[in-house]
Amino acid sequence: MKRTTLVIIVVAVIAALGFAAFQFGLIGQPDEAQTASEAADPAEEPLPPQSADRSVIVDARVSPAEKADLSFPTNGRVAQILVDEGDDVTAGQVLIQLDASQQQTAVSRARADLQRAQANLSQLTAGARPEEIESAQAVVAASAARLDRVSTGSLPGEIASAQASLASSQASLDKVLEGPTEQELIEAKASLANAEASLRQAQSAYDEVKWRNDISALPQSSSLEQATNNFEAARARLDDLQSPPSAADLSRARADVDRARAQLGLLESTLPADVAAAQADLRQAQSQLDLLLAGARSEEIAIAEAEVAAATASLQQALVSLGDTELRAPLLAQSPRWISTRASRSASVCRSCNWPTLPRGRSAPRT
Repeated sequence: MKRTTLVIIVVAVIAALGFAAFQFGLIGQPDEAQTASEAADPAEEPLPPQSADRSVIVDARVSPAEKADLSFPTNGRVAQILVDEGDDVTAGQVLIQLDASQQQTAVSRARADLQRAQANLSQLTAGARPEEIESAQAVVAASAARLDRVSTGSLPGEIASAQASLASSQASLDKVLEGPTEQELIEAKASLANAEASLRQAQSAYDEVKWRNDISALPQSSSLEQATNNFEAARARLDDLQSPPSAADLSRARADVDRARAQLGLLESTLPADVAAAQADLRQAQSQLDLLLAGARSEEIAIAEAEVAAATASLQQALVSLGDTELRAPLLAQSPRWISTRASRSASVCRSCNWPTLPRGRSAPRT
């Protein structure tokens, strides 16, 4: 009994001494030097990565070295999330891409408007085309000739000749516009096929004697050359028929028709009363030629330049709107934890989100 009582007394004394030591700060309190150092330097510093053989569990608060407020200037629907949690990003890198189909359409439309305005300005500054001036000069010449002829009249033979010339010119123009007939194409293809067959035959005959030293003096050599020329001519003829008419050919054919029609008109006008009309036609033709030679007025060019400037501004605005569909990193950082690839591709994006930018090697706490 006495032994049990003694053990209880010893345990009680030890417990009392431990409690007293804890109360007076002898156990579990930092030393005074450490406390003074922490009071003197309260600033938070990021901890560098450490390696150890053991795991240490401590309470800590991670603060970003820098942060930036990122937001979209416009609302939209997310099309792509281009970063994953913890990815390093560079300044200017695209983080999130909104659906930009409407903005891309607006850019295409603005670019087309700008090209149209630039083409109009170029057309005004370039002046009339040579074929237009040539046609106007032909009309002036015909009008002047008509004015000279109406006073003296014309013979029936001249009128008939002018009518035939007009019919021929019109037929030539129709031929250029309509292209070759089916029969002409068939004949051209047949000629090409015959020329090709002749070329093969001549080539075969040439190959049989090409080993001879006097090959150039043999008839097989000249036959091959003639067959080659015939084949090239037949192929060029078919290509010419199948090719569309050029602008120069059309302009030349129309000018011939205009000259023939003007010539016939002045021959058919034999009455003295037609002199005044011929003079009016000449003045009108000359005025039209003068306008072509003078080119566009300064006012027309100024309007075209203003249209180009307006189209350029519209294109720039459309490009800005297209750029607003991209959220870019403002500086070198690591992507925030809550930019998650698990986000819905069609989720609405807030107009303003406060996303801190983290130092390299750190992650934001989950919220």
